[in-house]
Amino acid sequence: MKITKTHKIIVYFFLVLFSIYFLFPFAWVILTALKTEVEAFSFPPKIFPDIPQFRNFSDAWNSQPFGVYFMNSVIVTVMTTIGQLISCSLVAYGFARYDFKYKGLLFMLLLATMMIPWDVTMIPLYMEFKFFGWINTLKPLIVPAFFGSAYYIFLLRQFLMNIPKDLENAARMDGANEFQIFYKIFIPIMKAPLTLIAVLNILLVWNDYLGPLIYLQDQSKYTMALGLASFKGVHDLQILPIMSMTLIMIIPPVLVFMFAQKYIVEGISGSIK
Repeated sequence: MKITKTHKIIVYFFLVLFSIYFLFPFAWVILTALKTEVEAFSFPPKIFPDIPQFRNFSDAWNSQPFGVYFMNSVIVTVMTTIGQLISCSLVAYGFARYDFKYKGLLFMLLLATMMIPWDVTMIPLYMEFKFFGWINTLKPLIVPAFFGSAYYIFLLRQFLMNIPKDLENAARMDGANEFQIFYKIFIPIMKAPLTLIAVLNILLVWNDYLGPLIYLQDQSKYTMALGLASFKGVHDLQILPIMSMTLIMIIPPVLVFMFAQKYIVEGISGSIK
């Protein structure tokens, strides 16, 4: 069916309308963070500040050791992302490209773990990490990522199942070993789904609050999510510091999503196909 110019105008009109609707809260946070206290609590609400108060960000940042929180979040996010990419790609490659005994059963058991709520394993995991002496360290937040995630493995496996086996057979005939086939042929092919997994993991770990709350005790080990929650408890009635730190908190995942959205679409479409 041919799409007329009128239909395109109507579609773009509603797209712009919905974009404004979803972007308005984000814009309101930015504008509020740049106001004075009088402007923030004025009625009727004032949309734009008379003079942008950029000092609100530095004052909020320096009120607590957010530099330490930020570095802890970066360490946890980067290390878990590396762990997920390595472990999930290897496991998914094995399930997709090799035939072995009980392959179907093992894959079903892997998928079954997705049905177990994290709340059920929370106490056993805490007891296990306490036995290892990892409580109040970043290890409980990092090490499990190196054992993979069933959901990410499933996505990669579905993507790899669509690639014909003639590709690695030709590489074997040329003398390539199994590691060379995986690293030099399939890793470049998996660029889109691996980027998708990296983005999903970054968003999940960066915003994780419950995990750090359970395992971390010292303030020097806090992540940004836990530090922001503690900050909100101190500044419960002060809207400007809370808005400023909330904006700083959401900037990294927003930037990651913006730069990787092309690969996100490719990764999802490739896995579904």
